[in-house]
Amino acid sequence: MAIQLPEGLPARRQLASEGVAVVGAAQRGPGRRRAAQRKLRVGLLNLMPGKAVTETQIARLLGAAPQLVELSLLVPGSYRPKSADPEHLETFYRPWPSVRDRRFDGLIVTGAPVETLPFEAVDYWQELTAVFDWAEQAVGGSFFICWAAQAALYHWHGVPKHDLPEKAFGVFPHRLRATGVTLMQGLPNRFPVPVSRRSETRAEDLPRSGVVQVLIESPESGLCLLQEPARRAVYMFNHLEYDADTLPGEYRRDLAAGLPILPPRNVFPQDDPARPPLNAWRPYGLRLFRNWLDSLAAQAEGDTRPRLARTAAAE
Repeated sequence: MAIQLPEGLPARRQLASEGVAVVGAAQRGPGRRRAAQRKLRVGLLNLMPGKAVTETQIARLLGAAPQLVELSLLVPGSYRPKSADPEHLETFYRPWPSVRDRRFDGLIVTGAPVETLPFEAVDYWQELTAVFDWAEQAVGGSFFICWAAQAALYHWHGVPKHDLPEKAFGVFPHRLRATGVTLMQGLPNRFPVPVSRRSETRAEDLPRSGVVQVLIESPESGLCLLQEPARRAVYMFNHLEYDADTLPGEYRRDLAAGLPILPPRNVFPQDDPARPPLNAWRPYGLRLFRNWLDSLAAQAEGDTRPRLARTAAAE
């Protein structure tokens, strides 16, 4: 259980305080044999305004897996943040064009606060599509989160996103819709997942060929997790990386901005915002990212055979 992060990154202190082994470039993870020490190089293309929070959340899940992960922080070269700390970006991030010739085992692309815009209206859309195509050709596997998942599906398959009449906001029960898939190993049939979206992707818009497979969904909030083995791509519309206070924090932010918002559902004990929120989804986020890293390790070792899904019977 170890992760290699840039020196001085705030996430290093936070994760170390939680017992996650954070190592330097010349170190090996604790208790590992030399033969097991091949690093998995993962890029995080972070499009969220709160860069440090998202870095910590993702690094926590990666650092709990058995593999030693080297995490590189990236942004599109054409990305011009409106609220991110410029000094943090300058110190810890690299523009994607400067690393496109490096080898990465995995790429994670986060959501972005642009989901009400048409995809083509996003300033860095052209470069982002180049990142998607680069990942398909040159990276071992990709994990797209929230808006990035919608964007990748739109780019490759023309799948539209649909505005919701009100924000899907809370923690909702989800269920597995596929078995016999590496990503689903060790996950129960039902578990909670945080949701925070103003738009959705619908099953009827997915390619009819079946190249994109539904793995997890919710009767209340819809599609959650998809995979496309041919592109080694994972599409996650929701947020197993979230902390217990992330949804309440978004609620307070939207209230302060005067946006119409109801308290997140199923977050507070007895739905009482005065009580501390609970994190009931962390074990499932840890398991999902561990499974994803396992698939990257297998890919790196030359086992490129995709494991196809078998549709689970409805319960």
